[in-house]
Amino acid sequence: MAKKTSDKKNALPQQENDKTKKLESFIADASGELMTTNHGLKINDDQNSLKAGERGATLLEDFILREKITHFDHERIPERIVHARGSAAHGVFKVYEDMSELTRAAFLCDPGAETPVFVRFSTVAGSRGSSDLARDVRGFAVKFYTQEGNFDLVGNNMPVFFIQDALKFPDLIHAVKPEPDNEMPQAASAHDTFWDFISQMPESAHMVMWAMSDRALPRSYRMMEGFGVHTFRFVNAKGEANFVKFHWKPLLGVHAVAWDEAQTISGKDPDFHRRDLWDAIEAGAFPEWELGVQVVPEADEFKFEFDLLDPTKLIPEELVPVQRIGKMTLNRNPDNFFAETEQVAFHVGHVVPGIDFTNDPLLQGRLFSYTDTQLIRLGGPNFHEIPINRPVVPVHNNQRDGYMRQTINRGKTSYGPNAIANNDPQQVKAADGGFTSYNERIDARKIRARSRSFFDHFSQARLFFNSQSEAEKNHIVDALSFELGKVKAVEIRERMLAVLVQIDKKLAAEVAFALGLHIPKIPLEDLNNSIPADGDRADYASSNPEGSLAKSEALSMAGTIKDNIKTRKVAILAADGVDGASLSKVKDTLIAEGAVVHIIAPKLGQIISKEDQQITPDESFLTAASVLYDAVYVPGGGNSVATLEAEANAVHFLNEAFKHCKAIAADEEALQVLESTYFFKKLPAEYSEETVLREGVMVGKDLKTLTATFIRMIAQHRFWDRENPRKIPA
Repeated sequence: MAKKTSDKKNALPQQENDKTKKLESFIADASGELMTTNHGLKINDDQNSLKAGERGATLLEDFILREKITHFDHERIPERIVHARGSAAHGVFKVYEDMSELTRAAFLCDPGAETPVFVRFSTVAGSRGSSDLARDVRGFAVKFYTQEGNFDLVGNNMPVFFIQDALKFPDLIHAVKPEPDNEMPQAASAHDTFWDFISQMPESAHMVMWAMSDRALPRSYRMMEGFGVHTFRFVNAKGEANFVKFHWKPLLGVHAVAWDEAQTISGKDPDFHRRDLWDAIEAGAFPEWELGVQVVPEADEFKFEFDLLDPTKLIPEELVPVQRIGKMTLNRNPDNFFAETEQVAFHVGHVVPGIDFTNDPLLQGRLFSYTDTQLIRLGGPNFHEIPINRPVVPVHNNQRDGYMRQTINRGKTSYGPNAIANNDPQQVKAADGGFTSYNERIDARKIRARSRSFFDHFSQARLFFNSQSEAEKNHIVDALSFELGKVKAVEIRERMLAVLVQIDKKLAAEVAFALGLHIPKIPLEDLNNSIPADGDRADYASSNPEGSLAKSEALSMAGTIKDNIKTRKVAILAADGVDGASLSKVKDTLIAEGAVVHIIAPKLGQIISKEDQQITPDESFLTAASVLYDAVYVPGGGNSVATLEAEANAVHFLNEAFKHCKAIAADEEALQVLESTYFFKKLPAEYSEETVLREGVMVGKDLKTLTATFIRMIAQHRFWDRENPRKIPA
């Protein structure tokens, strides 16, 4: 018996060893190997898709691109490969005036028409279960249910992208996703594989500046811009075309949170953005954006210092102003998250007559990728029949059957032309609303290459950085220092510093100092390892012109809308003995201005004011946190003030709010609560109104004056200049 037991024990390692041997034949190590397709064909150029000329359309013939993107699109089921974590809402869009001079898109030509929309916001890199507050690009996708079919404006909250050619998209996402050996980190770009890729792709320099800026940490989906990213075409009824860039401008302004705050929010409420959107709509505070367009006549296609077809470039608003042509209002939350938000299928190829594509090589690849992705994610070719995806107009064609088919088609014919059914359904003349592709002249050679006009990788990155306020620049330095500080390989950090020095020497120096490194001297042509096998490095070297525009105000959030406090969340700290009259007056005034006000107390249950009135707190210090609010007010009342002064959580609440540059106000009776904080002794001894509006902290006796000033302070959003000279622990 003992021997048998011993035999069993000894057999286990052998079984494990056999299993390992069985797995060995499936292991592939690419070290020192040549690149091939999945069928063994050696690849000469993995950097450029096959086009009709250097600036021409991507060809369907490109089997290498199709294989690579098809494999990428089918890698994960069932959640989206990118933009997996999202939140959505229903709404309407109305154009301000007839745009028929530019486009024959009917929904943009009838100011009396109201077009239903469904909008989905999302992060990009994280899974469905990740935090809303990751440093990341945010998706901003709008489905217009027009009378000519669905138009999907599939964009981001940043106007440019990391790469120029769709062939590199799988590589980008593979690099930013959790590393394949250990599936870490989740929803974060601060790791070796991402920066290894980015540091060898100088075309990413501009987007890196955006991703490391405050734009990557929006205060709310309702307070971020949206962009179509690509250059599209408007085509009018005469067949005349203009290039167009799409913008969404939020009427609440463009605002962000601090990075330290974002990390804390991720722990306190990882659903912060989706909850914010849901709550605002439920409360009737409907989010609004104006649709803006930058229109460039075809005759001006080559007049700029950059290429209009390059998705890593934007058109500065100083060169082409944004015309605001309509308004979108989100006014209804979904009834079922899965049926609507999760099953909605956006597609950059869903256009209507009057809107057409350009030869942007990233856009061209997305036209293939979106259909391919939906086929695997939503079960087959009938994803358009899912209710949230159905257009508001009838659908008739000869495409039948397939997985999940819901339409019951009558008749014998499912082909055309047909005589049996009188050629129904019939084609539609352009004059009657039929879609016709823009008649663009093409005369070029088939080639895998990139136009020299795409090789300026740094001038707009420099323009973006130079356009930021000092506080925003500091945040970019901190973000790069944090991200690269998480990178383990020193050579990757050094290579990235060599990229940053091309953008701004002071920026590179400050990041290098934080990393304890020197900036290496790497020739410009050696920064780009994204070249074909037969390519000459000198031929693919980045150009680095200065650019004629030094700054662009639209690229900074410093000048955004700061004239109201609508939907801002204000915390009022109170305990037994609070001055109920002043609390109510301040609360009612803030609510009248559109703010959301919560009373935070040491514990839940009723608190008794000094007037012996019962007040119901919304949260306790156990469940609330300053990072979930935009401002803090401390009312008077002797017993309440004494309790808060002795309450460590209350003092921490105020210290943390100050650290994150928020507006803080207190009744004069509550001065001792502020005196117990770490920050109060750092403030100026004498306070004028100018000082108050600069520092964002106010103590007042006259309630009317205090409340009016507090409202102005909250409208400023943050007092970022407070950060460096007033750094405090919290």
